[in-house]
Amino acid sequence: MDAASLLLGLLLGALLATAVTLGVVALLARRRPDDVGLEPVHESLDHLHRLLAGIERDRATAHGELREQMGTVGLTSAQLRQETAALVTALRTPHVRGRWGEVQLRRVVEVAGLLEHCDFVEQPSGTNDAGAGVRPDLVVTLADGRQVVVDAKVPFTGYIDAVQAEDVAVRAERVAAHARQLRAHVDALSARRYPTAFRPAAPFTVLFVPSDGFLITALEAEPGLLEYGFARDVVLATPSTLLALLRTVAYSWRQERLARDADQVLEVGRRLHARLTTLSGHLTRLGSALGTAMARYNDTVGSYERSVLTAARRFDDLGVAETEVPTPEPIEATVRALRPPVPREDGAPELPESRDGTGG
Repeated sequence: MDAASLLLGLLLGALLATAVTLGVVALLARRRPDDVGLEPVHESLDHLHRLLAGIERDRATAHGELREQMGTVGLTSAQLRQETAALVTALRTPHVRGRWGEVQLRRVVEVAGLLEHCDFVEQPSGTNDAGAGVRPDLVVTLADGRQVVVDAKVPFTGYIDAVQAEDVAVRAERVAAHARQLRAHVDALSARRYPTAFRPAAPFTVLFVPSDGFLITALEAEPGLLEYGFARDVVLATPSTLLALLRTVAYSWRQERLARDADQVLEVGRRLHARLTTLSGHLTRLGSALGTAMARYNDTVGSYERSVLTAARRFDDLGVAETEVPTPEPIEATVRALRPPVPREDGAPELPESRDGTGG
């Protein structure tokens, strides 16, 4: 029951109550000539009259708003019907239908996390083994260098006709026509021999169906359509299945980059180790040279003290020299030799202790 019917029922009930009340008043007026006892009845009737007037105004306002809303709903429905008709007409055009499939394919690739010109290329040109020029919608590069060809130009006018059909028999006939169109497109795609135009490529071509409903509807009429495509090296993929495939490709690329980075880190580590080995050799030779130099210095100081300094001090004893000849001190320090690290029980190397008891 809508608001207008409810208000109309309330109004009729109020009018009936008013008529009954007026009949009672008339009956009482005949029995009592004075109007003193009828004042409460007149007040109740006035209050009822005002109440009924308010209800009538609310009903008129609600009815007007309801009429306005129904008009808006009708206008919106007409606009939606026009837009739907325009969309259906546009999708029947091969150019628009192909462009819509390309946009859907691009969205799936972006969601999968692939990068253009790095992990995939859109609409590249090639020549198959028969010498014919081909141009697929997408070529995805795998981590091992192989390529997967994707084509998105799938017909689905039969699906649109099937959706618009109201009769069950007509719908079944149009669904069968849609399945035949998709099967014919599989044959045409297999004849293009895309994998031979992009080497090295996977030995199959992905037929991208822009909507899961297109493929599900075709499988209702021809359940073996997927096997039919596999036998001709054509894989039918909807957005959900293609997204899973492309995510696998993206994951393999990430693993390939991690492995490549690990190889680079290993190469840098090898170079650093070689340079450290060379530096350790230089330090060892420098320490040996410093030890030899200190030994030669101490020998020279000893010879100087025994041979030269003794004669020079006689000048000091005779008072000839103004200042005393200084005595050089020998160097008692030793050069620390590089020692290999001592392995610990857990297998990790342990730095040798220095003279002050600290490592390093």
